[in-house]
Amino acid sequence: MRIKTALMAGFGLMIVGAAPALADAKIYPYHASANHCPAGLQPVTISGVICCGTPNQGMSYQSVMMHPVKKKKVHKRHTHRVRAVSTYDCPIGTKGCSN
Repeated sequence: MRIKTALMAGFGLMIVGAAPALADAKIYPYHASANHCPAGLQPVTISGVICCGTPNQGMSYQSVMMHPVKKKKVHKRHTHRVRAVSTYDCPIGTKGCSN
């Protein structure tokens, strides 16, 4: 009896854990020249895998992948900067520098 209860509890936790992943899955229509799916279904892509189903997105997977995405600019912070100091004496208007 305890094994059956433990198995049912484990199965229930597995279903609850997988529900958000299944609810948020983006299913895109896949535009193909031939439709080999059963009646009422069409080729779709789920995470890049082509299979039969009904799409829940308006755009095709190919058009989503072609669309350019703006990349976020990362601004790096410099904690300290080293200032370059010249040891040469270079007066304006003369040719070359002296040490």
